[in-house]
Amino acid sequence: MISFTQVTKKFGDVTALENISFKINPGEFVFIIGPSGSGKTTLFRLILKEFAPTSGSIEIAGINVDEISRKKIPGLRKNIGVVFQDLKLLPDQTVFENVALALKLLGRPEEQINEEVMAVLEQVGLKERADFFPAQLAGGELQRTCIARAIVAKPDIILADEPTGNLDIATAKQIIELLKKINQKGKTILMATHNFEIVNICEYRVIELDKGKLISDKKKGKYHSHEKTS
Repeated sequence: MISFTQVTKKFGDVTALENISFKINPGEFVFIIGPSGSGKTTLFRLILKEFAPTSGSIEIAGINVDEISRKKIPGLRKNIGVVFQDLKLLPDQTVFENVALALKLLGRPEEQINEEVMAVLEQVGLKERADFFPAQLAGGELQRTCIARAIVAKPDIILADEPTGNLDIATAKQIIELLKKINQKGKTILMATHNFEIVNICEYRVIELDKGKLISDKKKGKYHSHEKTS
């Protein structure tokens, strides 16, 4: 599904990722961990082809991302849902409207949009909040809205960038349970996180980055603090 082969990304004299290689199979749930500046967000932006690697190659669903033309990038991104660290919800749009926007950009008919948005809001437990604005929502509800927006177009891959970062542990666990259910429907999920407590209670693969290097890739591990990954 996703393959990095000796990928390096430099920004001038700064090396954000160095010689990274891994493969993620369809339907996997993988944590990407590491301290700030370790390269997690850069890795996600490479998957989205927001920029190209300095060297190495990236394949997504058998397609060499480096070789696709600029015109085909939107087609690549249709298959990738993103839960952004800073939410990126439109404050003047309701929960329904924020989620519907993803389908409107794809040119879906209004009747289909209404049906699919309400179905996904029910899936994430926000059907009764459809007409609320972001300012009226609690932290967990905001994240559920972002997850709904990420999955409404039925992509095969979900990138979740620190979706539990600003939540208390109880709410964070609820978000993880939601992502688990989405994963069980066959979606491939990559989740970047600093929340080691969440990582430690899940039986998922963990890819650990530090200073742009992949220092660990294992099914299960114990992680205690940012300092432990330095």
